[in-house]
Amino acid sequence: MRKSLLVVFTTILIVACAKVPLTNRKQMNLLPESQLIASSLTTYSEFLASNPVVSGSQANTQLVKSVGSKISNAVIRYMQQNKYADRIKGYQWEFNLVESKEINAWCLPGGKVVVYSGLLPITKDETGLAFVIGHEIAHAVARHGNERMSQMVLAETGGVVLDAYLTSKPQQTKEWLMTAYGAGAQVGVMLPFSRMHESEADKLGMIFMAMAGYDPAQAVEVWNRMIKANKGPKPPELLSTHPADNNRINDIRKFVPSAMKYYKK
Repeated sequence: MRKSLLVVFTTILIVACAKVPLTNRKQMNLLPESQLIASSLTTYSEFLASNPVVSGSQANTQLVKSVGSKISNAVIRYMQQNKYADRIKGYQWEFNLVESKEINAWCLPGGKVVVYSGLLPITKDETGLAFVIGHEIAHAVARHGNERMSQMVLAETGGVVLDAYLTSKPQQTKEWLMTAYGAGAQVGVMLPFSRMHESEADKLGMIFMAMAGYDPAQAVEVWNRMIKANKGPKPPELLSTHPADNNRINDIRKFVPSAMKYYKK
C-alpha cells in the first residue's frame, strides 16, 4: 500500500511538471488549468456584482480597457511565437476598473483582470498602467496561482502520505524524500517561491508591455512610485512574499536591455 502511494505520488509530480515561459523554470501544477479557469469565471462575476465597477463611459475605464487590450494582444503573440499557446487556451480577456482606494490589481486564470482606482495615481500614465497589467497577466499565464495552490495541496495532504511511507524506510531515503517535499515549507519553500513568482512576473510583464508598444524602461519609475506610496516598516526579505524594494528595482533595471529587444513604438 505504501509503495503504491509513493508510485502514485511520484507519477503525479512527473505528469504535473511544466516549464515557465521565458525563464524555463520547472514548476509543479497539480490542478487542471481548465478547472481553475471555470472557477475563475464564477469568482470574477461574483466580485464584479459586489463591488463598485466604474462605468465604461468613464475615461479611466476606457484607459484600462484600451491598455488591457493592447497587452493581451501582445501576450497572445508572445505565447504563439514561443510555442506556449496552450497556456492561454480558453482565455476570454476582460478588463474592469473598480472604485477603491486600495493600490492593487490582479488577473485570474482565463484572463479576467481587475484594476483598482487607487492604483492609477501610482501608474500615473498609460505606460505605467501597461507595466502593472502586464505584470498581473504574467502571473496568470505563468500559472503561478496553480503552482501556489499545488504547494498548499501537498502541504495539506502530501505530508501524511510521505510520513506513512517514510516510517518504514532507511534514513537515506527519508532525507531524500523530505528534501523533495521541502521540509520547513513555510520559510524554505513557500516564501522564496513567491519572490521568484514576482521576479518572473516583472520580467514577463516588461516583455508584454514592450511588445504592446510601451517603453519597458519606465517599469523602474513605476516601482519607485510604488515604494513611495507604500511607506512604513517592512519585514526582512527572507520573511516577505515580495522581493526587497532595492533588490526588485535592481532586477528590473538589469532586465531592461532584454525587454528593449521586444520594444517597438
